Amino acid sequence: MKTSNVETAERGRSPLGAYVRFLMDGPHGNMIHSTVPPEMVGLACRFRTIDEYWFVLSGEGEIWRRAMDGRESITRLVPGVCIDIPLGTAFQYRCSGDVPLVFTCTALPPWPGDDEAVIMDGPWIPRANLDLGASSSSQLPQHA
Repeated sequence: MKTSNVETAERGRSPLGAYVRFLMDGPHGNMIHSTVPPEMVGLACRFRTIDEYWFVLSGEGEIWRRAMDGRESITRLVPGVCIDIPLGTAFQYRCSGDVPLVFTCTALPPWPGDDEAVIMDGPWIPRANLDLGASSSSQLPQHA
């Protein structure tokens, strides 16, 4: 059995730009706490081997998704909304409010590494400073 705490969880960056905290890891999946700062637009991608499930905790934003059959949608991300990103779905997210967009993200099977994300063009121009360093907690927002 495991227990974790968002305040003491290891910090990093997703390959798409969000600040993350690694909450839980197991043989069948893992979970992160993700923070997208105001005005940030993540890189668009699709995943090679995983599904993801997001649950929005605070803030507001949008996610664009394009299914493998070509269907597209833009979903408003507000507290209480839960979305899925099925294997092969192209997606891109952005924070549209004045405060960070914060959500949990569960990956099934477990996240295999940053080469999981196949970067592609999306509907929005990315705005994420990925040169900040993935593991430096001093550069992460403290309000997430």
